[in-house]
Amino acid sequence: MNRRRPPRSASAEELLTTLHQLTSRARREVELHQARVELAEALQREMLPSSLPDLPGLQTAARYTPARSGLDIGGDWYDGFLLPDGSLAFAIGDVQGHDVEAAAFMGQVRIAMRALAVTAADPGEVVRRTNDLLLSVDSGLLATCTFVRIDPFSRELQSARAGHVAAVWATVDGRAGTTEDEGGLPLGIQTGEEYPVSTRRLTTPGAFVLLTDGVIEGPSYSIDEGLDAVVRLVSSRVGDDADELADAILGTAERTGHEDDAAVLVVRHDAFPAAPA
Repeated sequence: MNRRRPPRSASAEELLTTLHQLTSRARREVELHQARVELAEALQREMLPSSLPDLPGLQTAARYTPARSGLDIGGDWYDGFLLPDGSLAFAIGDVQGHDVEAAAFMGQVRIAMRALAVTAADPGEVVRRTNDLLLSVDSGLLATCTFVRIDPFSRELQSARAGHVAAVWATVDGRAGTTEDEGGLPLGIQTGEEYPVSTRRLTTPGAFVLLTDGVIEGPSYSIDEGLDAVVRLVSSRVGDDADELADAILGTAERTGHEDDAAVLVVRHDAFPAAPA
């Protein structure tokens, strides 16, 4: 009396119906996810600059590659533009997250920096005002970045860093290293944060490289190991043109086995023209 009746076996037709339903649901989810990826890719393409400024004695090049999976996009960005006083501005950054929201926030950071750089010559002030502006819109996202200003006449490079990885530099006389400026908190954490400015003179031909952590960190490398590898690479190929050097540096990201976006911006400086009398 207590024995249970064995369950009825599903018919082949019922199994096929269930399989069709599961397949249809999976396809809809894949299509939805793919649509988000394509939107993020479109945002990424439109928000990154189509070209970078060059001046006599100075070459620039940038590279970007999405995460290894090809599904996470939108976090890393770079920019370069001419300022009204003839100086050049360059920026690179990494937004928290890799989706449509991150791509949109990246665009906000880039536009804010462009607008503020016109009214504030000091890179630390540009980063500080960008931070306060982003906090005022309360997006809840964070971003790291480095902002650089180069005066082609004084050959002075000034930079400010908001929680971002150090830049790499090398000169043709054999010197090389990473920037050691103190920096401040990432953007989007605390209002009123100050961002110290680091200054160097580009008196010897060489290269100055901005990058994101996707280039130097991965399952195979720690950040310090990755930075050391890029320093050695830039030092050994400092005579290459900017495009060749950018390609070579991005290759470092492949060796790390990275799972993140990766961006590189190279400023290759030769003999700048003399300042006007």
